[in-house]
Amino acid sequence: MDLLKKLTGKSSDEYESAAKHLVDNADTELFEKLVKQDDFLYDFVKSNVASRIRNACSKDNYLNLMSFLDYYSPSYDTVIAETLYNFGGLELLPAMKEIFINDDVGKKAYAAKYFSLVPKENIEELLPVIRKTAESDFEPLSINSIEILSKMKDEEFRNNALIMLDSDDEFEQYNGVKYLVSYKAPDALPKIIEVMKKSSLSENIASEIPYLVPVEELVKSDDGILVLCNIVSAIPEIIPPSVVLDYNLFEVFEELYLKGLTSTSAVLLKLAQDKFAELAGNDEYLYDCDKNTKEEIYAINQLLAGIDSYKLKNLLYDELYDSSDFVFYAVDYVNEPEELETLLDSTNPTLVLKVLSRLKERQQLTQAHKDLALNNIEKEDLKRFIEAL
Repeated sequence: MDLLKKLTGKSSDEYESAAKHLVDNADTELFEKLVKQDDFLYDFVKSNVASRIRNACSKDNYLNLMSFLDYYSPSYDTVIAETLYNFGGLELLPAMKEIFINDDVGKKAYAAKYFSLVPKENIEELLPVIRKTAESDFEPLSINSIEILSKMKDEEFRNNALIMLDSDDEFEQYNGVKYLVSYKAPDALPKIIEVMKKSSLSENIASEIPYLVPVEELVKSDDGILVLCNIVSAIPEIIPPSVVLDYNLFEVFEELYLKGLTSTSAVLLKLAQDKFAELAGNDEYLYDCDKNTKEEIYAINQLLAGIDSYKLKNLLYDELYDSSDFVFYAVDYVNEPEELETLLDSTNPTLVLKVLSRLKERQQLTQAHKDLALNNIEKEDLKRFIEAL
């Protein structure tokens, strides 16, 4: 059996000896193979390997980890940085600063993780550089750099990230959201949610928010329920199915149902009902999922299937008004043309187009509907689109 299989395996005798070999011999070839398996190993396996590497290190061999810095992995940067700092302390600081200034982004990411453990007075002169690496296109370097800035309470970076939320460029707004989430700035949540409501990247933004504020806290408000609507809508195309475990969605959905339904929670649960029925009924969606994720999706689907769909639909009608943040989701479940017609005098052209499309989908669209919609539409290209429906 090769060393990689032993290192990632279940036999304690084998993985302990493989980890000891890896560290004692600074086996860069084995570590490179391990890193290349990042996308194929389950998270719990990588976590186990990190612990095995940690246990194999001592004051006599810890410096051998420096040989692994050429092969970056977010799965092992913490154990490497912590081991180097715990045994080497500040003695390694000059070498790490040299790496951070002059080496490639992978090695910089390792150095940044090491800096996150160092007293801030020892790295203050690097602040201008760290602010720049915080905006690196190499996400691990960006995240690790922002972790340092957060621990140093660097207000300049935080304020610049807040300013990005006001940008006209949606991608810059999204970067601002990611920076604030990595910085751990929960007080920025209201502004982030306002950006999410208006952005075409709303689902991407929503997927970041639970790493800033726990989902269990989010669902205590309608804004938080809207975040969950965006998340559920984005599975699996934008957000992987594994988030069902990360976000504890089973407990969240169960609590929302048991504590008493509202019109907003009804929208979320109806959306989730359809989404999880689709996921559970299509093996293609779950092909790459681990056993725990699959079991959780089946359990969530069973939970949601037990909720009265008719009751949910009756409640979501309360969100059928122009200024509701949930109206775009609610429209998908409305069958009565007279209910949809009331939205055609909206000043929101996107909502009007969605309503017209819904009417056409149900073969209920009439010229009268188009005429009503055209009364509030000014853009010529949208008018032509409506006429062509």
